[in-house]
Amino acid sequence: MATDLRRKEELTDLTDRILETYDRIGKINHLGHSPLPNIGAVHEILQDIQEIIFPGYRRRQNLHGANVGYYIGDLIDGLHDKLTQQIARAIRHERKTLEQEGDCDVDYEALGQIKTLQFLDRIPELRATLAQDVQFAFDGDPAATGLDEIIFCYPGLEAITVQRIAHELQRLRVPFIPRMMTEWAHARTGIDIHPGAKIGPSFFIDHGTGVVIGETCDIAAFVKIYQGVTLGALSFPRDEQGNIIRGKKRHPTIEEGVVIYANATILGGDTVIGAGSVIGASVTLSKSIPANTVVTVDKPSLKFRDASLSQTS
Repeated sequence: MATDLRRKEELTDLTDRILETYDRIGKINHLGHSPLPNIGAVHEILQDIQEIIFPGYRRRQNLHGANVGYYIGDLIDGLHDKLTQQIARAIRHERKTLEQEGDCDVDYEALGQIKTLQFLDRIPELRATLAQDVQFAFDGDPAATGLDEIIFCYPGLEAITVQRIAHELQRLRVPFIPRMMTEWAHARTGIDIHPGAKIGPSFFIDHGTGVVIGETCDIAAFVKIYQGVTLGALSFPRDEQGNIIRGKKRHPTIEEGVVIYANATILGGDTVIGAGSVIGASVTLSKSIPANTVVTVDKPSLKFRDASLSQTS
């Protein structure tokens, strides 16, 4: 009994010491009556959108002409309410953080609803673009048996689907939520694409693990990249106080029809890879190249020996 009492006192003391850090440190806790976007709700929203874009592949099967309208209409109706609430929370928190909350009578739900309706209006165009991505992936991969396999199984398609959704929300200046979505895809696929990246149609990431595409990348149509590719930034410019200068183009531009093979690294906001070029495996580039250029690394010198000669009898 004494042991249990002592343990309870120790846990109470520990709780008090943790609570003290909430006031002393402060920067990494969010307390109050203004809730942030909910991670679980955002993930559910993302899966609802994917269900609308690719009906019949995920949750609900046996869809046909007689019931698909009802099913998608129900999803849209629920999505409207859920997305409105989460966007409203994100806008309210951003304005409060930037001390721009202003009039306490601001209707954040109304602002969230406006942006939600603007986003939902873009879903038909999103579907058309993603259909081109699926076809381009199939056309460029001899291992694929059909479009269904691309949609079911390819992590590259999932990553670009989520990024295209998040990018539309980013274009609408929705805070937090786009990045929450792409980080969810990053965790699932190992592919890290910032929601700010501009990516044209017919884009394919083959295999995908370890791909990184930065915020200010500009990628044209018919581009194909392989695993381990980084489209990144050089050292960040800073102001006179040593603070990072934000809002500058830091990541490369990839023109139409470029192929970038495994583990290549392309860096810098001024770097342009000309149309139709091929970047070989393990190449590192921080300067522009003209159209229709092939860049490769000289093959390393390989040495071979008979393993049996090194074995002791």
